[in-house]
Amino acid sequence: MVLPVAPTQEKAGTFVDWEGRWRSFQLALRSTAMSDLRAIDALADAMDAPLGLRGVERVRGELAELDAWEGERVAAPAVRAAEPPQPQRGTAVLATWHLLLDEGRLQDGEPYLAGTRHVPVARTSLATAVEIGALDGGWVTVSTTRGAITLPLVVTEMADRVVWLPTHSPNSHVRSTLGVDHGALVTLTAGTAGTAGTVGAIGPADTTAATSQQGARA
Repeated sequence: MVLPVAPTQEKAGTFVDWEGRWRSFQLALRSTAMSDLRAIDALADAMDAPLGLRGVERVRGELAELDAWEGERVAAPAVRAAEPPQPQRGTAVLATWHLLLDEGRLQDGEPYLAGTRHVPVARTSLATAVEIGALDGGWVTVSTTRGAITLPLVVTEMADRVVWLPTHSPNSHVRSTLGVDHGALVTLTAGTAGTAGTVGAIGPADTTAATSQQGARA
């Protein structure tokens, strides 16, 4: 059974983590949506088993009566931070994240919604593009020993020797194609239309769309 209760912003409550620590939050946006407390309380009344919990403060009071955990806590992990990668000429640190509209499963069977997603592009700084001889709006190839992704380049104000790719967009499946994730060191080379046959290459239709978007930004 799924209860359509109010989201966190539209109710007050308390999160309790696995260590028994509290993280209370207050109502931020007023709405007519029903909170979890009101829904459960109404169900209990309908089942002739009233809970008597008529407000958040009453619930917090009963929670406080349970008292906090007084036993021994797990020691904080002692893990040394890894040394950051040191990219040299022709290499870059990979940055990546999922776009809101990509090739996620929730868009299966929604061609019109999926059709509004951004055209996949690679992003680097101007200095990085100049270093590898790539042009804004041209092609760039990001590769590892496992595979390569070739996309149009959009020069962006960002850190040097860093390249950004969409994680799971058309023709840019970072984890399955490159076998790495954000923070990895990858090889970065200037590409041409002829390199579009590499794994993960963008198609001709997407090339036109990317060029149009680039022209619009200019």
